[in-house]
Amino acid sequence: MFLLSPAHCGGKRAGYLLNEGARFDLARRLHSARGASLGEAFSFLSGLYFRGKLAYAARFANPPKGAEAAYVITSNRGLLPPETKVTLEDLRAFGATDISAADPGYRLPLERDARALLQACGACSPACRFVLLGSVATGKYVEVLAGVFGERLVFPPEFAGRGDMSRGGLMLRCADAGEELAYEPVLGGVRRGSRPPKLAPRAVVGGLGEVGGTTRGRAGRR
Repeated sequence: MFLLSPAHCGGKRAGYLLNEGARFDLARRLHSARGASLGEAFSFLSGLYFRGKLAYAARFANPPKGAEAAYVITSNRGLLPPETKVTLEDLRAFGATDISAADPGYRLPLERDARALLQACGACSPACRFVLLGSVATGKYVEVLAGVFGERLVFPPEFAGRGDMSRGGLMLRCADAGEELAYEPVLGGVRRGSRPPKLAPRAVVGGLGEVGGTTRGRAGRR
């Protein structure tokens, strides 16, 4: 089961969505009562990185019966499935809460949902692992989640030393090839490393690779 770090809900790309005059489809849905999926909104905000997380989780998740393949860490609402509908007000609220283990507005909902997930899935499936797809170099996710999941919280060591774009590209390549990364427990694992060699260009239908559309911008590290 995969736990996805959130997109940065501030900055230039967030401004496109928050703009009352925005006319593109995603913005119009977010401005309406029907909203749009959390996964869509965060993919727009984060580009390649979040798209990679979604594709990787969809390809390799094997959750216990009744559980979701992936849950998105949010700044003030704990863990939410990527399909959860959100509106402009939700995005504003996400951006107004600091993602810090010291902030109870972030920490308490995340601890609550993590405990519920462990009880629902971990108890019925002792082999279930919770894979963090996000930064492990700081404590903003690890400090909260490891306190609940312990050694069941794992991460891909291949992430160490990579930037957001490199991680996103790596996950898309793994999803394409059907080759899952290795994992190790966050507790005791090597969470920092030297920058690995640059990834070779990824071939995709249409030849756009990873530089077209919404993938050029670099979102804040999450």
